[in-house]
Amino acid sequence: MSAIRRAVTGTWDRFAASDPGLLRLMAGLRTVGAIALTLVALALLHTSVTLMVAGAMAAMVATFAITEKDVRGQAVTLALGLPVALSAMALGALLHARVIAGDLFFVALIFGAVYCRRFGDRGTALGLIGFQVYFVSLFVGATVPTLPELSLTLTVALACSAVVRFSVVPETPQRTLDRLRAAFRARLAQLVDTHLALLDADPDRLDDVLDDLRRHTARLHEAALMIQGRLEEGTPDSATAGLLQRRIADAEIAAERLGMLLLNARTAERADTLTLHLPHAPVPATASRLLDEGDVHGRLCRDLEALNLLVARRAPDDRGTALAHVRNRLLGYRDEDTLPQAPPAVQDAFRGIGEAARAVLGLRLALDGPQDESDDSPATTRSREEFDAEDLAIVGAGSGAADTEPADDRTGLQRPTTRAAFQVAVGSALAIVGGEFLSTQRWYWAVLTCWVVFLNTASTGEILVKGYRRLMGTVFGVVAGVALAGVVGNHTWTAFALVLLCIFGMFFTAPLSYALMSFFVTAMLGLLYTLLDTYSLAVLVLRIEETALGAACGIIAAVLVLPVHTDRRTDEQLGAVLVRLREAVAAAVDQLSGGPAVELLSRARDLDTALDEFRASTRPLTHPITPLRVRRQTARYLVALLETSAYHARSLAATAELVPYSRTVAADPRLAHAGERIARNIDLIVARVGDEPTEGEVESGASIAAMLEASDSPALRSGTVTFRVLRHLQRLDEGVVGIARALDVPVAGRREGAAR
Repeated sequence: MSAIRRAVTGTWDRFAASDPGLLRLMAGLRTVGAIALTLVALALLHTSVTLMVAGAMAAMVATFAITEKDVRGQAVTLALGLPVALSAMALGALLHARVIAGDLFFVALIFGAVYCRRFGDRGTALGLIGFQVYFVSLFVGATVPTLPELSLTLTVALACSAVVRFSVVPETPQRTLDRLRAAFRARLAQLVDTHLALLDADPDRLDDVLDDLRRHTARLHEAALMIQGRLEEGTPDSATAGLLQRRIADAEIAAERLGMLLLNARTAERADTLTLHLPHAPVPATASRLLDEGDVHGRLCRDLEALNLLVARRAPDDRGTALAHVRNRLLGYRDEDTLPQAPPAVQDAFRGIGEAARAVLGLRLALDGPQDESDDSPATTRSREEFDAEDLAIVGAGSGAADTEPADDRTGLQRPTTRAAFQVAVGSALAIVGGEFLSTQRWYWAVLTCWVVFLNTASTGEILVKGYRRLMGTVFGVVAGVALAGVVGNHTWTAFALVLLCIFGMFFTAPLSYALMSFFVTAMLGLLYTLLDTYSLAVLVLRIEETALGAACGIIAAVLVLPVHTDRRTDEQLGAVLVRLREAVAAAVDQLSGGPAVELLSRARDLDTALDEFRASTRPLTHPITPLRVRRQTARYLVALLETSAYHARSLAATAELVPYSRTVAADPRLAHAGERIARNIDLIVARVGDEPTEGEVESGASIAAMLEASDSPALRSGTVTFRVLRHLQRLDEGVVGIARALDVPVAGRREGAAR
């Protein structure tokens, strides 16, 4: 029985890791539940199939449009959505026979719906509800005589959406944060499994294992960022948020560093951190002899398995002394006397396991609360004392969540929502005209496609890629729609059941693949046309034509109306990332040099957020359909360099936050010069990216080898915190110089002098 329970738990953990916070699962279940309840309610009222289709579509819109995190905000938006939906349906019915007036109003509605995005999540939701319900009125052919029934249908649909949202599948920030924390733990366990695979991998499989390592490291980072975004609403106070933020950051940094140390332990020369962020990066030659001395390889494998056990075991299962002994043994590697006799690179790997065990202990304390301390070793007691000191500092600081973003001071046509509103309005007008030539009955599909390709896009390239993906998904969805329509025949409830399945697939896959989501949408439409007795192969072929037309109209509008070219967008985002990198590094080095204590991890997370936005802006350049291979390679290289630099900045920030109360980390004023040089180099690059006049060259500093030659201090030996800080600074220096070279910024020759 216990074996079955472990198997079920392991399967669930893997699923939870694949869907952090179960956000996709909850979105799919909530939408399907709202639609199913609406269909049951309307069936009890003996409404027609047409009204049931309208109710299902309205329930779907009312459920997915609202994205606010707090329950009260969701309730207010849903309440405001009812009059918006009723007004849109009424205007659709009144303008049904007035073609020109209806088209003009539709364009005006589209402009207003997009413009409302400037008012945040609520404005976006109400605009989306207004547009989609007007679209539903066109889809079902709403007229004035049918308006009372349609109004009742909308009321029932939104009421059912509220019941499911707040009672059947409730969603609160606290519950979401709890599930995200479980997903982080599961992804951390998967990453440790990958570390073990890296240690055992044959040389000919090392590239594949490194791909897995990059993927699992990125997934852990994604989960950490998602937790960061939920801390403010999901925790009772800022001190709790700050504590959880600190423990999550420690675990993420320790796990990523452990992967680098294990790679170094099995290679003949020190690997570059870029290897963990750049696909197909050259891998140093394997030197397995480093792990053959004294069964070091077997010991590392056993310790990694033990570390995975610490990660996976939850507090209710943490009974007895066995797990305590495992924890004590791993934490003992933080002391130099307990390290095995091995080459320095292998000893660094054991130190990394010790630091990872410490981070896991801190994570368990933050997630599961106080635990039994009766079997603690001196090393474990020291770690707990360090956590107590850190906790007091965090509570005293009283801050955890990231700083509030500065208000957008752009006005007029410079505001993204205003520009997008004009672009969508022009594109939709073109789609209406073109769609009328293709079909006077279903021209609105072209308008819908034009509307959709502008959602969550910010440049011409993003719109082009999204239009391409929608078209591909539609083509394959037509094939599926033909097959499903043939299977369903005249079985109404079978068709509705398949519609619900398609809707669940649509919402579950939406964050993963837009093409796959479009596939489910089109397959669902084939079933809806079957229900409305308007299905034919010609209708689905028309769907492809209208989709292609709508995508083309959107692209034309994006290119001709207030365009934001991909180059401009990526340059803006690159400049923002570099500014955040400068702020994070400068603040961390200043505190490491003896400066005043400031909030550092929030700055590091701001850097991560900016980096995510830059990565998204480069996707049109890195997409397989992009013909410019050189630019694609440059974009990938820049993203990898920035990811590497962000990792070192996070590590510096985490180390610097220990300075005010740690007995092992002391400030060193000599570090200030390195921080000033890196900040000055970043300023030069930012000026070049922004086409600002600037003079000077990017300068690199002395290597760690030169520092070691210039100093006999034991604090600079491998494995010490000082050595680690210098390593991070050197890697940051190299990363910034690499970014400068990739952007053709002048770089001065390397100085081999000693550190100042």
